[in-house]
Amino acid sequence: MTDNNNNNSAISSSHPKTVLTYGTFDLFHIGHLKMLQRLKAMGDKLIVAVSTDEFNALKGKRSVYSYEERAAIIAALSCVDLVIPEQSWEQKAQDIQQYQVDIFGIGSDWKGKFDELADLCQVVYLDRTPSISTTEVKRALSNLDSDKIKQIKDGLDSVLSIVKAIE
Repeated sequence: MTDNNNNNSAISSSHPKTVLTYGTFDLFHIGHLKMLQRLKAMGDKLIVAVSTDEFNALKGKRSVYSYEERAAIIAALSCVDLVIPEQSWEQKAQDIQQYQVDIFGIGSDWKGKFDELADLCQVVYLDRTPSISTTEVKRALSNLDSDKIKQIKDGLDSVLSIVKAIE
């Protein structure tokens, strides 16, 4: 006869932990990388949902790079195991159930906004990397003249080319 309590403990302790996060990840920067690395360290598998261009439009956002390009950059990172499209606010609960997520993690600027997901998994709000955000990068870029912006975009395109070559 098997003791179900002991059996369940053994299963839960050997169960790999899945971590899930969401983001636009436009103009990928060190803050993004550090957050994804910290999330990966919390579990065995990191799933990243990247906002589609259509969903960003609903949120009033416009990305420099397309969904496909942003998803390719995220997928190329060694800390990321799976990239999925984020198409709506409502899909988070569905994704948590579908992918058997143990931890939902997101930046602390969203603190309190996803507490209802705690019924499905652990919810973690991570502190942002100081002095870096995509909004700040875009604000700084808006102060540059068009020639300088083209140089920067060409540099970012080079990074994207390297990432695509690695795939």
